[in-house]
Amino acid sequence: MNGFIPAHGGYEDLLFFRKARIVYDGTVRFCERFLERRDRTVDQMVQAARSGKQNILEGCMASATSKETEIKLVNVARASLEELLEDYRDFLRTRSQPLWEKDSREATFVRKLGTKSDVSYETYKTYIETRPPEVVANILVCLIHQTNYLLDQQLRALEKAFLAEGGLRERMTRARLHARRNQQRGEL
Repeated sequence: MNGFIPAHGGYEDLLFFRKARIVYDGTVRFCERFLERRDRTVDQMVQAARSGKQNILEGCMASATSKETEIKLVNVARASLEELLEDYRDFLRTRSQPLWEKDSREATFVRKLGTKSDVSYETYKTYIETRPPEVVANILVCLIHQTNYLLDQQLRALEKAFLAEGGLRERMTRARLHARRNQQRGEL
């Protein structure tokens, strides 16, 4: 046994974090291009996108000592992105613009862009920075759906890991019992 504090961090390599970062960058750009700076919605959308990204980061860093905190923060990230998703749906609905169907040609194109191993904002930059607002909103809706799908998978994996390994107190107890057994063997 190698202690009770597992490796943690490494969030920048996680696909759901990279996607959340793209959603954040895309949302900032969307708001700059299409919404009035003084509009309260701008702050709300940017903060929801930021919360999605930052709570993943914070959850990954807290994972070493609190699975409960990690699960809660990943869930907050998921909830924040769901709030942002509704903002984009509202944007489209109130402007009488269509929301792309999941299997539409456009949504399929956006999904295929996201399969690249080095996916980043640069992958979508041309589209987000040159297309009209209804297209950019739909691109970001697709990206949020992808991120939320990955976060849902992560939450299920965290639940499974917690059930299998327990939390910090359980790991500490196991480590202490293991150390005691090794000390007793050494004394004999």
